[in-house]
Parts: sequence; structure tokens; C-alpha cells
Amino acid sequence: MDYDLLVIGAGPGGYHAAIRGAQLGLKVACAEMGAVGGVCLNIGCIPTKALLHAGETMAASRHANEFGMTFAAPSMDISKLNGWKDGIVKKLTGGVSGLFRANKVTHLTGQASFVDAHTVKVGEHTVTATSIIIATGSEPAALKGLDVDQKFIVDSTGALDMPDPIPTRLLCVGGGVIGFEFAHIYNNLGSKVKIIEFLPNIIPGADADAVKEFGKAMSKQGIEIVTRTKANSARVVGNEVQVEIENVETGEKTVETFDRVLVAVGRRPRTAGLNLEAAGLLVTERGFIEANRKMQTSVPHIFAVGDVAGNPMLAHKAMKEGLVAAEVAAGKPSEQDAVAIPGVVYTSPELAWVGLTEQEAKDHGYKVKTGVFPMSASGRAMTLQSTDGFVKMVVEEGSDLLLGVHIVGPHASDMLGEASLALEMAATASDVALTIHAHPTLGEAVLEAAEAVHKQAIHIINR
Repeated sequence: MDYDLLVIGAGPGGYHAAIRGAQLGLKVACAEMGAVGGVCLNIGCIPTKALLHAGETMAASRHANEFGMTFAAPSMDISKLNGWKDGIVKKLTGGVSGLFRANKVTHLTGQASFVDAHTVKVGEHTVTATSIIIATGSEPAALKGLDVDQKFIVDSTGALDMPDPIPTRLLCVGGGVIGFEFAHIYNNLGSKVKIIEFLPNIIPGADADAVKEFGKAMSKQGIEIVTRTKANSARVVGNEVQVEIENVETGEKTVETFDRVLVAVGRRPRTAGLNLEAAGLLVTERGFIEANRKMQTSVPHIFAVGDVAGNPMLAHKAMKEGLVAAEVAAGKPSEQDAVAIPGVVYTSPELAWVGLTEQEAKDHGYKVKTGVFPMSASGRAMTLQSTDGFVKMVVEEGSDLLLGVHIVGPHASDMLGEASLALEMAATASDVALTIHAHPTLGEAVLEAAEAVHKQAIHIINR
């Protein structure tokens, strides 16, 4: 064999797998047809967060007069904004390439296609490997009637290229994580934003109380949110997009005009061109490659990790699965056994959660208690001018076992690390409450929510 391990795809799952394999003494190659870093580093997580920061900086300048600071009306250099964002991406992808070199991972460039279960053609070259990890990620899902041209009608990739001028009116089709993050970016930069969602609720999978609070915060910032609504078609007329919008409950249809339309209706696994059949692999009806807890497919020496292996389609889930697959390939007793996988919407305030929602806990048969602490009672949140939201803790009554934590508020994603560790360690609400948290911090809200489970929170009235 040319290599002990061949990884197909250099996104978060793939490059983690390649580096871990090399750390464990395997001879490793990683095939990538595009830029290293995958969707996350190049056209996903990282550039999106850069634009979120830019938008929030502009929004913050508008409110600074509330504590005595006055600025001139902010202006934007769109070219410089795009260049700054792209510079961050270039630095991080260069970092991954440097890690490959440092760990002696061979970087192969080109489309990978199976010849048989141990042989893969990469571009013009053919290589063999003892073990193979498929980490090809996902791509934006299409929506019939809305043809993406990446100028007037865009997907998440096109939305990252900020136009000059910023569109006056933006429609986001899809009220999930991607839709709201881009809605937040464009809203802060001056667009009038409308989100339409086919389902009854936004952010599917998140706790109902948290979603309600989050929606209120977004609406307060000027984002229009309409559920049980779909976009039937869109056509470009001049420099505008005319969209037929339908209320799915009443059947009422209207035509509305926007400057730009974002299609954010989810993602689909990317397997095109892999010739999986030659390796003895099949995909599910939804296009995923099934894998067990060791990330092995139906062909044991071939692994699938990340988005291509199933939901949730999250970079941090892919990273963990990539490490597991590489360790198993190296003969280690590893498996994906995470108690819970965190989810985050990186707006301001953020929405972050880990573990079971209150309804999920009840559906699982738990007798549930909850503790809620509002950010409006947090001194640190007040100093940040960000008091929307709360921390909600879901706990099993009797055992006091922590089942889930749901946060709406500033830096919720950073606060979630404590909750994730607590769940992995089977902590109780009392364990969290007995832990001294630094003052004044946002993390104290987690402590107070744990205290609120027992009606003993200090900074709110316990009813």
C-alpha cells in the first residue's frame, strides 16, 4: 500500500483525522480538490464570524451615545471589509497546510474517486491505502423555483461576498442557523431583513423557551420573522428580485420585491464523483454514508466522518469523528460516545444549547425540573449593554442530574463549554451551584440557573 491512511477531504473532519493519524505513527495522505480547511474555514464558520463581528461593531457604535460616547455616522469600505475577511481565511488555511507539513501528511490535490475498496484515483494519480476516511462534507441544498446565480439570488457561499452597496432589502428563505446569522450580518450593516420559515418555529431542535426569547431579541433589532411561509419562485427583474411568497396555512400568495435573496434551507452531503459503488458503499435515501460509533462504514476499513456521515452537520462534530476514525484506523479502542453535541447561533445575543430540551426530556420519560436566570439580572450583562436572554437548566427531579442547558445571551457559546463538560461528567445541578464562579462574569448566570432549580438563586425572586 502507498499509505496506511488516506483521508478524502481536508475540512475540519478530514484534517483532524489526517493529523491524528500521523501523530499515531501512520503514513498519511489527505486528498482535497479545493482549498484545505473545507467549507468551515473557507466559506462557512470563519468568514461568517468575521462579518458578524464587523456588523456588531457597527451596531455598537450606534448605541455608544447611551454611555456618553458619540461617533460620526459609520461608513463602510466594502472592498476592505471583504479583504479583511479573506485575509483571516488565508491565514487559517495556511496554518492547516503548515500543520500537514509539520506532521508529514502528504497533501494530494484533485477529485478523489474510488477504483476499488483500497484504491483511489486523485486527479491524475492513483494511490492505495490500508484504511480510508471519507470526509467530503456538504454543500448548500437547492430550492425549486429559486435558481441561485450568486448575485441576486445567493446561497451561503454567495452571501459571504458582500456587495457594494449593501442591499436595501434582503429576504432570507429559511429560519435556521445559517439564515439567522446572515440576517443578523446584513441587518447590522444596514439592510431591511425579512426571514421566512416553512415550519411553525424557527431554529428547529432548540428549546422552545429559548427560541421564543431569541426570536423576540431578533425582532427587537428590526428583523422581520414570518413562519409557516414559503417562497414558491423568484425572478430577477432589472436589479431587483420579485418573489412569490405563500402562507402555507391560508394559501394566500403575495409578490414582494427585494434587492437580494438568500436561500438557506439546509445542506446536503457531498458524495458526487466519489464512485462509492466501486468500494462497495451505498448512500441512504438522504445521501448520507452510514457509519457506526467507530465511524466505520459497511466496509470496515473505510470510514465516514462529518457532514457526509449524517446530522448534525457541525464542524465540531466532524472534528471529533475525524479523531475517532483515525484512532480506530491506528488500532486504538476509540469511538464516538459524546453525551451531547453543542449547537450555536452566533448572533448577538447568541443562542446556544447542549443536551436535551425540556420537551425532549419529558418525551424521554424524565420527570423534569428547570431553573431559569435572566440576563437582565446579570451585572456583567448590563455593563455589556446586552441583557436580552437567559440561562435555562433542565434537570431530572429526584436525582438532580443535569439533562440540558440552553442559553440566550452575550457570549453564550463561550459559556456553553462549562455546560458541555458538566453533561459529559454526569454532573448535577448542585455540582454546578457548589462551584465558585468568578464575579462579575456572564458565567455566573449558569451558577444562578443551577441555584434556581432549587429555588435558591440569589439575584432573582424565587417563585
